[in-house]
Amino acid sequence: MIDRNNFKLSIVIPCYNEKKTIQTILKKIIESLNNYKFFNYEIIIVDDCSDDGTKELLNEIKDREKVNIFFHETNLGKGAAIQTSIQHITGDVTIIQDADLEYDPDDYNKLLLPFFEANADVVYGSRFLGGGKYTRIHFFWHYLANKILTFFCNSLINLNLTDMETGYKVFKSSILKNITLQEKTFAFEPEITIKLSKKGCKFYEVPITYNGRSYEDGKKIGLKDAFIALKAIILYSFKS
Repeated sequence: MIDRNNFKLSIVIPCYNEKKTIQTILKKIIESLNNYKFFNYEIIIVDDCSDDGTKELLNEIKDREKVNIFFHETNLGKGAAIQTSIQHITGDVTIIQDADLEYDPDDYNKLLLPFFEANADVVYGSRFLGGGKYTRIHFFWHYLANKILTFFCNSLINLNLTDMETGYKVFKSSILKNITLQEKTFAFEPEITIKLSKKGCKFYEVPITYNGRSYEDGKKIGLKDAFIALKAIILYSFKS
């Protein structure tokens, strides 16, 4: 069980071409942490070779207290950015926070509650449970692909997740550090889910707020990523 009054939180931010949002999300994170009185934390940003000015913005804040920034020299993918961040985590619990504004740090308290009260190993923030402040109505085909991938993954690992592809994934850091991730793209989502399930980890889900963005706003995941994820589900489900 994690002690709410005596733990360190690590917030991992994989970042690629988020010049418009990176400063705003950092501000929102710190405001939310202060509101919930989570004062012992670190923010780990991994820039995945941005070329839109994000890197220059991050260089301006790289010496800020509690913020650690690392840079990839080539664009490798979200999974690769998370692999880099894991090497530097020192907290007891780790939250993956996308650099865009789709996911709201005000949900941190809900995401962390199962660690305090139920000795959770893994908590996923579900966009489909209901109970968040709001959920933006968005792409039907993304929703359908997500549901198919989640169903297929569940059927092979015997879980009943509602949102395997969620960007809000939270872990006991000791468990996260005890697996080896290989997928460098968005395929790390099913990979990490399947590997943690095979270790017998206790999964929980909580409802979250979701403000999905359009491709015009900078959304990066596409249909091809669904097929990559499907391949990963098959690979890691049957791989010993």
